[in-house]
Amino acid sequence: MAKEIKTIGILTSGGDAQGMNAAIRAAARTAMNRGVNVKGIMQGFSGLLKNEIVDLSAVSVGNIIHHGGTVLYTARCPEFIDPDPDKAAAAIAKAAEMAKLHGIDGLVVIGGDGSWKGAQKLSKHGINVVGVPGTIDLDIACSDYTIGFDSAVNIALEAVIRLRDTSGSHYRCSVVEVMGRHCGEIALWAGLCGGADAILIPEEPETSNLENILQVIKANRARGKKHNIIVVSEGIGHSQELAKEIEKATGIESRATILGHVQRGGIPTAVDIKHATMMGSLAVDLLLEGKNNRVIAYRDAKYVDYDIDEALAMKRRPSFDIEKVNRLVSTYH
Repeated sequence: MAKEIKTIGILTSGGDAQGMNAAIRAAARTAMNRGVNVKGIMQGFSGLLKNEIVDLSAVSVGNIIHHGGTVLYTARCPEFIDPDPDKAAAAIAKAAEMAKLHGIDGLVVIGGDGSWKGAQKLSKHGINVVGVPGTIDLDIACSDYTIGFDSAVNIALEAVIRLRDTSGSHYRCSVVEVMGRHCGEIALWAGLCGGADAILIPEEPETSNLENILQVIKANRARGKKHNIIVVSEGIGHSQELAKEIEKATGIESRATILGHVQRGGIPTAVDIKHATMMGSLAVDLLLEGKNNRVIAYRDAKYVDYDIDEALAMKRRPSFDIEKVNRLVSTYH
């Protein structure tokens, strides 16, 4: 028989994402309404190691649902991935003991796959864990959606639309760099929805070939287009250099805009709040059902859960169809 859960802990780890606060609120209040105590762990796994753990109440998680960032704060935890395996193992063991010291029977970990790996390690030390996908990059293989993605994409899209206006006024080419070091989903969605001439993503580095980009720009100018938008994923980078090369090769005034961390902040969209709330609540349900080493995912329009080991072993499927469709609709000859 599964051990009765009396106290859960909640932490956010890795990069912040809009909607994390909604997930915190949902997990906390679901637990409280089931008679379970709730602890908030500050600054992710680092806070667990440093004993930065506070009691949460229904009031303390009130009025946070529309706030960006995370009220529990977040941080990387280099101790968990120390190159010395003995030091890493010692850090994980210490974190598990700290959780037990506070009577934490179950832990909700909100973050990306790096955070899930930390949860996976803690589960081997007797801590029941459930992961919730919180990352703006949409780079978790087991889930069709990750908390923060919709908000980040809409911020990027708004920037593209604004730059279209000013680029059109000056006959310019705008190179817009969005976040996504290893994953090009934000670039794909913002580029397609923003009417970009070309989208450059790390999964298909061959599309970043300068000659290909110049061909598209020239074709669109030849048919009378007065401006151009090139959306570049952070993983491709070199946006300033690309703008200079485009201007040198075409004579078209070109400017680069790097959006950076502005895509992480601000009010989360309704889509992010909805998914975050559902996932945060479901994470607590799983813990109370006695499940361990699980993660929540949104797959084929349903909320499901997977074993962490299985989820982390899955291979991500980039939305290459978006880039292919954008090629068809962004130009014609």
